[in-house]
Amino acid sequence: MLGTDFRTGSPNWLDLGSPDTDAAVRFYGALFGWEFASAGPEAGGYGFFQLQGRTVAALGPLTEEGAASAWMVHFMSPDIQATTRAVRDGGGAVRMEPMDVMGQGWLAQYTDPQGAQFASWQPGGNGGLDLASAENTLVWAELHVPDPVRDIAFYHGVFGWRHAEMQAPGMTYRVLSIADGDQEDGSFGGVAPLEQGPGDGTREAARWVPYFHAPDVDATTAAAERSGGSVLMPGADVPEVGRVAWLADPAGAVFALLKPDPRA
Repeated sequence: MLGTDFRTGSPNWLDLGSPDTDAAVRFYGALFGWEFASAGPEAGGYGFFQLQGRTVAALGPLTEEGAASAWMVHFMSPDIQATTRAVRDGGGAVRMEPMDVMGQGWLAQYTDPQGAQFASWQPGGNGGLDLASAENTLVWAELHVPDPVRDIAFYHGVFGWRHAEMQAPGMTYRVLSIADGDQEDGSFGGVAPLEQGPGDGTREAARWVPYFHAPDVDATTAAAERSGGSVLMPGADVPEVGRVAWLADPAGAVFALLKPDPRA
């Protein structure tokens, strides 16, 4: 289960790059009850989404030329230089070399061999998110790529992740877990084959998608629409998983909702 006991390969940070951070604060505040706390004038507009004073995500302005608004999942690295070498050795690309972030930790950004962007955070003064898997916080991280087997091998080489296959309607789903401890307890996300076919591109791009725990998926979906978001996949029940929906915020950043099945 995704939590805050971060070990190698755990999702330990999540941030949103947005062309309009004020609008993003309003949207996600209305949706999840998040408040925004600036990281200070030296942070260039970057700051933290918080729920009852605990950091659950972060937000900053877009910094890469031509970049589209998107959520970025970060994975814990005990040695970000070694992680960066492993990314290159596995056929991935380094978009941002490791850098010290004001003494709070080390950050690097990558693209995997099939085009999905992700990042790594080596904790320093900031160990990572304060809260996960609670209502209105990150509960799952899902990778969508054309060839799941190929990417699983890549990430195994970078973080040592394990996986377990399960059959879902029309596809094989791979549940990911970190290398340490019990495989089921260490699960944090999954890999699904990329949906192909015509469309506007919102669901066809290789990407990591964060899922947020929604106590009422349909009510949250309706609230997103009222606030200018769009529905990519309306609420649907997934056996042994829960109720899910896919959304995009007003700037086009894709995310998903999940109300876990308590029997799962």
